[in-house]
Amino acid sequence: MLLIPAIDLKDGFCVRLKQGEMEGATVFSEQPAAMARHWLDQGARRLHLVDLNGAFAGKPKNEAAIRAIVDELGADIPVQLGGGIRDLDTIETYLDNGITYVIIGTAAVKNPGFLHDACSAFPGHIIVGLDAKDGKVATDGWSKMTGHDVVDLARKYEDYGVEAVIYTDIGRDGMLSGVNVEATVRLAQALRIPVIASGGIAAMADIDALCAVEEEGVMGAITGRAIYEGTLDFAAAQARADALNGGPA
Repeated sequence: MLLIPAIDLKDGFCVRLKQGEMEGATVFSEQPAAMARHWLDQGARRLHLVDLNGAFAGKPKNEAAIRAIVDELGADIPVQLGGGIRDLDTIETYLDNGITYVIIGTAAVKNPGFLHDACSAFPGHIIVGLDAKDGKVATDGWSKMTGHDVVDLARKYEDYGVEAVIYTDIGRDGMLSGVNVEATVRLAQALRIPVIASGGIAAMADIDALCAVEEEGVMGAITGRAIYEGTLDFAAAQARADALNGGPA
């Protein structure tokens, strides 16, 4: 089980949101590159970046901070990035600049042809992000609910060739209320590609619960507020996940 620290970027700073509300952002660091180094030193084997301004604007907005993080990490660990990615040129630029995986969310729902083209142009580098509440997908930084069923969409994207699906329960993200394991497993069982859980991780009990379902296809989990506020010790959590599931993935 791969635990993936999240660095959410707003106005160049590392922040966390509650349920996607930009106005409620808590700044945890004014130096995102130093924070990235911290998580690497704590044993992270992948990093999750989100350009929050980009997600709302529909185009990249935190390029300087992203570049600084990639420069700081070098080739030490893969970095996955989402937020405001709406065209192939943006994907190519990010990959050329050292990002390993590009996450497409809103654009995948609104323009599935773009996702299909991205998977064809950049095989092995495209992850789809599906944010859902009560099984229905949300878009535009969670500001708009759709009628799309998350499992149905994920199956379609799997056929396109996406590398993995990040599933976020937006009712729990940033709330430290526990992972929606049941919904995550339901999605993973419906797919052949891996699912990365996101939203709600609060404590070691959530790590135990996720490790128990790893064989269902849940390859990892993104954690944010818990590791910043100290309800979860990242290094201890990754060590526990490795111990429960037989060592590093």
